[in-house]
Amino acid sequence: MSIADRSVILDDLEAWYGRFISVPDDRDLSLLTLWTVSTHLALETYTTPRLLIDSIMPGSGKTTVLDHFQRLCCAPVQAASLSSPALLVRLLQDGVRTVCIDEVDRSLAPDKPGVGDLIGILNSGYRRGATRPVLVPAKGGNWVVKEMPTFAPVAMAGNSPDLPDDTRSRSIRVLLMPDLNGVAEDSDWEYIEDDALKLGTRVAEFADEVRDEVRGLKPDLPEGCIGRAKEKWRPLKRVAVAAGSHWPAIADDLIRRDLAESAAERESGLQSLPPGMVMMRDLLEVWPDGEDFVPTAELIPKLIQHNAEYWGMRSAYGKDLTSRRMGLLISQASKVTSGRVGGRGPRGYYRSELAPIWTKLGIGKA
Repeated sequence: MSIADRSVILDDLEAWYGRFISVPDDRDLSLLTLWTVSTHLALETYTTPRLLIDSIMPGSGKTTVLDHFQRLCCAPVQAASLSSPALLVRLLQDGVRTVCIDEVDRSLAPDKPGVGDLIGILNSGYRRGATRPVLVPAKGGNWVVKEMPTFAPVAMAGNSPDLPDDTRSRSIRVLLMPDLNGVAEDSDWEYIEDDALKLGTRVAEFADEVRDEVRGLKPDLPEGCIGRAKEKWRPLKRVAVAAGSHWPAIADDLIRRDLAESAAERESGLQSLPPGMVMMRDLLEVWPDGEDFVPTAELIPKLIQHNAEYWGMRSAYGKDLTSRRMGLLISQASKVTSGRVGGRGPRGYYRSELAPIWTKLGIGKA
């Protein structure tokens, strides 16, 4: 298969999605394309991002996307009606499958029994080699514990679902909109099933062609794509590099968009940060210029004035920040504890001790 043929397969898959799915940003069609192909190469890419198919209202085409995944992804399985987390694990024991979960705003609702265990499987299973202990029947009517695989590509569809932060951090989001203008074609499977399956076969053949090439590939990623973001996006960039042509540039554009959206959400307060991270960020913001040592008693009112909603009476704690809570948060986030200058006077903190932590956390320019 030539490089040109490789890129054409992805082009055709993107055009296929464009016929049936309505998105406010056409780049999401490229995202659906790269993620679909990545499900066939999950073992080679080591990690597999969760795909969140989101909308703010019903009738936006979320189930339609999952229907297409059933014909185009690797060994798909609909998991919306799973009766227990253990069943999901057993579905994966014979190899990688693409797990499609519909209506996650209900099926993964935080107050639903068993959801915590299911979320745990989804979170752990984004990295190859992940397992979960499950009781299985043995001889003599006994039960034994067996480690069962949880690694699998996962697509979750729902209307603004309330997912835990650790699940969202492993997810790449696609936003759908209702097709009020009737531009998208109906997915009438009586007539399009054969074409979809043929396209799925071409995608699988592409994956077989590039499997060895993708394994261990270290593609260049845009600046700032590190940590969890790198784990999410590197699989898709690997697919894009294997396809060649304009696809690596498309992947980089998608990554930069995601990084920019995450930064904007954090800045506007829409994306929550752990309390320790907020403490370290705010400490840098309020630290007096030119001062190395600042007493705790001076830092607390500065923090309250700077971020009253978080550290003041109106916070979720219902009271002003105390030196004890401040010390606990700083210690948890940095292992830095308060001290005294020369062993005397008020306790406080040294900028020289905190500066390396700010740098490691990527907070400002310490």
